[in-house]
Amino acid sequence: MSTLSPEIREKLKTVSTATLCTALYKRGLRNQFIQDVHPLNSNLGNMVGEAFTLRYIPAREDLNPISVFQNREHPQRKAVEECPPGAVMVIDSRKDARAASAGGILVSRLMKRGVAGVVTDGGFRDSPEIALLDIPAYHNRPSAPTNLTHHQALDINVPIGCGDVPVWPGDVVVGDGEGVVVIPAHLADEIAAEAVEMTAFEDFVQEEVLKGRSILGLYPPTDPQTPTDFAAWRAANNR
Repeated sequence: MSTLSPEIREKLKTVSTATLCTALYKRGLRNQFIQDVHPLNSNLGNMVGEAFTLRYIPAREDLNPISVFQNREHPQRKAVEECPPGAVMVIDSRKDARAASAGGILVSRLMKRGVAGVVTDGGFRDSPEIALLDIPAYHNRPSAPTNLTHHQALDINVPIGCGDVPVWPGDVVVGDGEGVVVIPAHLADEIAAEAVEMTAFEDFVQEEVLKGRSILGLYPPTDPQTPTDFAAWRAANNR
């Protein structure tokens, strides 16, 4: 059952992973941006949802033949059918993109079930088709071989590592055109509120810089005139 309120979800859809990383850094969290994953389609808007995890270990050939998919309880298939609507499936592939973490059919099923997105630190097969789907997907690079080649699905909804970031089930996952950040669940409300405020100020600063204004005294706002100018900008732009 999701504990992420619609209000917080909507706030997180309006802010960048860069801004979220800064807000997390202020709280001593420096390792929340998943390394080396990229969006297959950066035009879908922000991905926001609570983490639902799948863990792979290195495949052992005698335990990982193609016949394992005949088992309806196979962890990869089961995870696709159990990932809650509005959640983000996060797959620990040990940063190994030699074989696919999932493919177009499974990602299509996640999309049809209302899942908010899918992330792996490995690769997806059928990546050109996934890029056309209406679901945010992030991976390291395309990978045609079936997951069984190098990955053995083992655990569902346990703490994992993904791109060097620890991910607990229920953590809040946000993705944009740059990548994916993981927010500890208990911090989501305050991080979202701060990020919205930071974004308003950053938008103001960007407009001022493009007009030719110096960043000195503006960013950070050490000039006494800057807060006054920002307040006027907020009023004029309903921000």
